Amino acid sequence: MLHLRLITPSDTTDDVVRLIEKTVGTTHLVVVPGAARNPAGDVVMCDVAREAGDELLSGLQKLGLDNTGSIAVENIDLSLSRRADKAEAEAPGEGADAVLWEHLTDATHEESTLSATYLAFITLATMIAACGVVLDNAILIVGAMAVGPEFGPLAGICTAIVQRAPRLALRSLIALLAGFAAAMLLTVGFSLFMDAVGLFSKAQLEADRPNTDFIYAPDWFSFVVAVLAGAAGTLSLTSAKSGALVGVAISVTTVPAAANAAVALIYSDTNQAVRSSEQLLLNLLGIVLAGTLTLLTQKWLWSRQRGRSNARQGNAP
Repeated sequence: MLHLRLITPSDTTDDVVRLIEKTVGTTHLVVVPGAARNPAGDVVMCDVAREAGDELLSGLQKLGLDNTGSIAVENIDLSLSRRADKAEAEAPGEGADAVLWEHLTDATHEESTLSATYLAFITLATMIAACGVVLDNAILIVGAMAVGPEFGPLAGICTAIVQRAPRLALRSLIALLAGFAAAMLLTVGFSLFMDAVGLFSKAQLEADRPNTDFIYAPDWFSFVVAVLAGAAGTLSLTSAKSGALVGVAISVTTVPAAANAAVALIYSDTNQAVRSSEQLLLNLLGIVLAGTLTLLTQKWLWSRQRGRSNARQGNAP
């Protein structure tokens, strides 16, 4: 269930209440006239089944409430109410399958902004991965994968393509490209320092590395895994099951490939630098392709499900 807290201008409250009442899957409607001060107006609260949330939010936006008032949405972790159970049973589809497009757009907007925190995470992840490739340490590679924040901009690009949001696409693309460029540049400096103090060496990089040589060996399996991880990560975002994102992060070789390329550059190892870059691009392409197709499929399936539900309601006596 979702909890909505709305601030509505007094002359819009009746329209908002009617919309909530006619939306299947809503309950616990509360109206507090004149309670809002900034902006001035009434406060309207209700609970709605997740699978009916996107329809209700779209209707509220058509009423202009996002401009004239406020729409706040919260997840309800526990609701002990027969009315809530009835609302969920009446709503079409399953809550886990529903996509809240506004929530997804907002979440990817936040995760795909080129901020100091984002740059810090991707740079630190790349430096950790650099230590991992030189030491041939798989544990450090996995740790770097988990720390890397690059799935946010990738999800933003997928969402922007499906929702036709060019500004989100541009923001996500800038965060992705500038983030990796800055992280690789700083990792080059970090690697030069580590070489100067005797902790990194060309011999270590070019030695047999059975635990990490896959990083600069792109093949069809790399693309397949990236596609599968992209689909899993997108489903994790849309179903609010964020725990799966850790598994997605450690399935793809993005940050380690960037790190391997950066270290290879300081030792003029063109082969490893080029093949690591190919691995990076192959993984990015696979994730974006899979994420976009997953969102398009979800959108199509959900529209069909809603269409069948509306048809049944129209035929009901």
